[in-house]
Amino acid sequence: MPAGPADGAEWARTLAVRARRMKQRRRMFDLIAASYLIDATLLLLYSFAGTIPQIVVPAYIACGFGISLASIALSEFGFHDRFKDHYLVIPTAAVNLALVMGFCFWAPQVAFLFLCSLFIIFSFASLRATPQQSLICWAAMTAVLAVLFVFTTTPIAMPNGTLLERLVTMLVLVLTIGRCVFIGMYSSAMRESLYKRGQQLREAYQRIEELAELDELTGAFNRRCIMRMLDDEIARADRSATPLSLALIDLDWFKRINDSFGHPTGDEVLRTFAITIFANIRSFDRFGRYGGEEFLLLLPNTTPGEAHVILDRLREIVSDLDWTAFSPGMRVTLSAGLTTMSPEETAESVLARADAALYAAKEKGRNRIAMT
Repeated sequence: MPAGPADGAEWARTLAVRARRMKQRRRMFDLIAASYLIDATLLLLYSFAGTIPQIVVPAYIACGFGISLASIALSEFGFHDRFKDHYLVIPTAAVNLALVMGFCFWAPQVAFLFLCSLFIIFSFASLRATPQQSLICWAAMTAVLAVLFVFTTTPIAMPNGTLLERLVTMLVLVLTIGRCVFIGMYSSAMRESLYKRGQQLREAYQRIEELAELDELTGAFNRRCIMRMLDDEIARADRSATPLSLALIDLDWFKRINDSFGHPTGDEVLRTFAITIFANIRSFDRFGRYGGEEFLLLLPNTTPGEAHVILDRLREIVSDLDWTAFSPGMRVTLSAGLTTMSPEETAESVLARADAALYAAKEKGRNRIAMT
């Protein structure tokens, strides 16, 4: 059975997530490989000083880069994505811990360098580890160090016999601290990136919510939203015992405008009308598209007399606009049915009264306000 559009979209999202994860892992493994390169360079200096046999350096490079290349290869082929922890924090930390501790036993003359590497390993692990994983890694490291320090007599050396050894040992400390600082900065950048992404998502969700509440054509609240606002304003008026007036507004002869000047012009008329109303109402008034060319205006804390003054002013403003800019000879006016809530009245009944008043305004010749 062929996959539908929803399946295709889901598969595309899955691929995008995997690609993003793979990119993040690749960056992490590259940093680990770079850390191994730094340690190998320090080991090379120790070999020049005669502290360790030269074979230790290529062996360490082979093991370190072998682990890094294997990790990158498994990641690129999607092996990591089979697991919930797609970074494989514990296995990765365990392999690197085994490598470092193995070289501690093999080359105890420079065990100081390998022990410093533990700070780097667990700093990387902490970037992605959960609290439980962090405890497991810490317990494993403690057990291995106990074997090294308590149950063996392997000497743990910090080379400082010659000037070159002292210089290299100083570099071990400096570069270890520097890498820890860099990892901290990298972690901070990751948190900042996540914060920005979260902020962008919140803004996107807010925009979606706004679009879900707005009429696409006019930018006024859509019917569902303005009706919810009506219920809220009715409840507020009942609680505070304040008047709530509302008006159903209709553009006169709008069908003729569409027929005579075309629907695109009609759409522009609706947009201009809505913008005009928005620009001339109070900040706490609510204005939405009720349907077609009908709009609902809510006037909280407004008496019938005050509401009539507001509606008549809006009527005059709309009538006085230069509508000929859209098309020669065009004139646009409005009619409105105005009413004020009675105590404990429902939204349905008050809208019915406003609709009756609007019908009366049309019957009386339009371009006027009628009240009930």
